Amino acid sequence: MPILVQGAFRFGGDQHFAQITYMQAIILAASLVAMGILTYVINHTRIGRQCRATQQNRQISAVLGVDTDRIISAVFVIGASTAAVGGVLVTFNFFIGFVMGIKAFTAAVLGGIGSLPGAVLGGILLGLTEALFAGYVSTDYKDVFAFGLLIVLLFFRPFGLLGRPEIQKV
Repeated sequence: MPILVQGAFRFGGDQHFAQITYMQAIILAASLVAMGILTYVINHTRIGRQCRATQQNRQISAVLGVDTDRIISAVFVIGASTAAVGGVLVTFNFFIGFVMGIKAFTAAVLGGIGSLPGAVLGGILLGLTEALFAGYVSTDYKDVFAFGLLIVLLFFRPFGLLGRPEIQKV
């Protein structure tokens, strides 16, 4: 039971081929804004450049003047803030729980750990396949199908859809 806005956008004429509730639209818009802000910060700001440098090589970043301990702390703050935004958005519909966390992790792994666009792609792919499976086969086994998809994908691409294989430096 949503706590804010009731109603839905309906597509497909009288048959209502598809619908998206106002709350889902708000959640989608807020998620896109949050992702845009995070992408901008990581790709176009000084702290984002320092985060990327620290992630690639902590020692060299420190030699070049980056306070790596401060950057690591900032990354934890950014991660906690992102989780807080996600938590607020999830609680709009009262679907809180362990399964939501597992699905978020699954989406990140599907897309490729360390890839923000990959995590978004993984989330979209997971949601679409779950919805299609639930609509055409059975709602009882939609979670099994989603995690089965993860297992099959990881068998063929262990680093995810948009992830890159880890290169060992000698």
